[in-house]
Amino acid sequence: MIFADKLIQLRKKSGWSQEELAEQLNVSRQSVSKWEGAQSFPDIEKIVKMSQLFGVSTDYLLKEDEEEPSFAEIDEAPKVRRVTMEEASEFLTIKENTSKQIAFASFLCIVSPVCLLLLGGYHAYTGAIKDYTAGGIGMTVLLILVAAAVAIFISVGGKTRRFEYLETELFETEYGVSGMVKKRRDQFADKHTRYNIVGTVLEIFSIIPLFAGVFVFGENELMMTVMLCCLFPIAGVGVVFFILGGVKWSSYEKLLQEGEYSVKNKKSKAFHGAYWAIITAVYLAVSFTTTGWGWTWFIWVIAGALYPALLAMLRPHQSK
Repeated sequence: MIFADKLIQLRKKSGWSQEELAEQLNVSRQSVSKWEGAQSFPDIEKIVKMSQLFGVSTDYLLKEDEEEPSFAEIDEAPKVRRVTMEEASEFLTIKENTSKQIAFASFLCIVSPVCLLLLGGYHAYTGAIKDYTAGGIGMTVLLILVAAAVAIFISVGGKTRRFEYLETELFETEYGVSGMVKKRRDQFADKHTRYNIVGTVLEIFSIIPLFAGVFVFGENELMMTVMLCCLFPIAGVGVVFFILGGVKWSSYEKLLQEGEYSVKNKKSKAFHGAYWAIITAVYLAVSFTTTGWGWTWFIWVIAGALYPALLAMLRPHQSK
């Protein structure tokens, strides 16, 4: 039996379509079709991958005189985790629910300096409150909000920890999972675009109160501080929209192993986590040491702009 016939037999026995097998091998459906039509032959990397997927030896796939599957080498091959329909549905539900919690926690972090800035401005303009009182109350509120946000982040991490392998490990999905995820992603695509548009518009508009304050109130420090504080909730709502759309969209890409979570890009996930942990540490360090909460938020804008470029530099060139 030639390789093409063996491939057809093994694929049908596993209950996969050509498209689903192509997804598992990270190739196009046309490539699988050509292999099954004996028009081309896969490279050795794909042969090894197929031996793992189907649970047969590479000798069985490569040698025409091997009529029966041999399992002699199967113990040496790494086992690939399989994601069931129930697991995929549960993961999507958890990510949709936790996206709201992450968005709320991020909003708390962004607006946490508002009380400190308002009391500081009130003290500087009126002198009706002592500077240490203003600073003490403001810092207390800031720390409470940040602590609440951290608690939410930790809680979310606990809920999603068992699905971390979707970001770092190779896995397979059972029959029907890819189709279900793609359908839900297509249904969400328009809303995802709207979320990004609204988030972008709000981030741009968030600076308007500050400029308006300059023209309307001139050198009135208290009103300028109030206008500055208006920036934070507007920008925070914009971030909420980015997170609500981004977390849900990334959950689809994780299950489909596409985009940032494709097989070839999974090594970049360690960089992803380390990068944003460093940015968070820099933001807090600069903000606390300079007390420049009115401008240090721009660190996140710079970090977001640099991230794609740095990620592209770390990735090897990929060819289809």
